[in-house]
Amino acid sequence: MKPMMIATVALGLAGPLTAQVTTKKVLTLDGAKMVAGAAVAEAKRLNTTGVIAVVDDGGNLMYLERIDNTFAAGAAISTGKARTAVLFKHPTRVFEDIIKGGRTPMIALNDFTPLQGGVPVEVDGQIVGGIGVSGAASAQQDEDLAIAGSKAFMTMTSGGSYGGRASPPVSYWNKKQVDDAFATGAVLFDGKDGRNYMVHASRREKAGMAEVHELDADVIHVLSGTAEIITGGTVVDGKTIGASEIRGSGIEGGEAHTLAKGDVMIVPKGTPHWFKQVDAPFTYYVVKVR
Repeated sequence: MKPMMIATVALGLAGPLTAQVTTKKVLTLDGAKMVAGAAVAEAKRLNTTGVIAVVDDGGNLMYLERIDNTFAAGAAISTGKARTAVLFKHPTRVFEDIIKGGRTPMIALNDFTPLQGGVPVEVDGQIVGGIGVSGAASAQQDEDLAIAGSKAFMTMTSGGSYGGRASPPVSYWNKKQVDDAFATGAVLFDGKDGRNYMVHASRREKAGMAEVHELDADVIHVLSGTAEIITGGTVVDGKTIGASEIRGSGIEGGEAHTLAKGDVMIVPKGTPHWFKQVDAPFTYYVVKVR
């Protein structure tokens, strides 16, 4: 089920005159997470850092996400940018440019962070919140990430631009980023913007533990190396190590498969699987589908 990203509320006094009541759209928590998730996805595409803050139409913080290795003060700065964008109904770059032009008394305003990187979040021309980003590689990149979050939300809530369907932002990694990910094994896309899949650039140097993903199916595409994988059977010494994730020392029974370059395997959710033997380096894409 698609999460509700905006809600409509009635304001005013009930009565015989319709002018006494009006309605407005408000940003929900799922919507705030979607805005932030799109900005995080763009940051990962650009291989940069940042703190992303999303506020409601009153400037109140709803959601904040800090990418690893972003400086700690970024949380307060990004929140200030988001609040300024929504309360003053303009991107914060506008105010930074005005101050650079000589109108320095503006810096005395309350709840005012005139630094590039804050953008209003709109639905059908109505401002429902704001997004602020701090700690990317540059002020322009701060704004680019904020715009990516805002635009993705507008696209999702307006029904998209193709056949009436919502169009989430496109994710892209260049060859160097992909090679770097496979060098150590890393998550390329974590699905945090509300999509029901993740993409891992996986690398194995040796055998692993038996695993069961109770919520995710694994689609495996081998790029290099060979491995013996056991599927099915019963996990030995199985323990729950996280949300719907089980690990064990091995598998009793099950079916053995040899995986090599070019092979594809789908491991349905709830199916035990174990990389029993690996000829390193063994690299493979995993698309996790929920």
